[in-house]
Amino acid sequence: MNADPNTPTALISFPGEHEAVAVVAALAGHGIKASTTGSYTAGFLAEAPGRVSVVVRSCDLASAQEVLNEVELGLTEVDWSQVDVGEPEET
Repeated sequence: MNADPNTPTALISFPGEHEAVAVVAALAGHGIKASTTGSYTAGFLAEAPGRVSVVVRSCDLASAQEVLNEVELGLTEVDWSQVDVGEPEET
């Protein structure tokens, strides 16, 4: 029997929702449908931390991994010494 190409498959997981949502947006920008799971339980209890997973269709997994690698590479190539973060706030 052939595997269903639409089977939900985890791509990556994070301790919080913000990172997962950013990956979903990056995937959408490349035409790959993705969603998150685990958002409601992530960070719920310190004793039992949850994770937020980014889920794609199994047929999109290879393409999604390529996009994820591109995004990660782009983040590591930022020259933070050239980024203007503004002036420190007065306390």
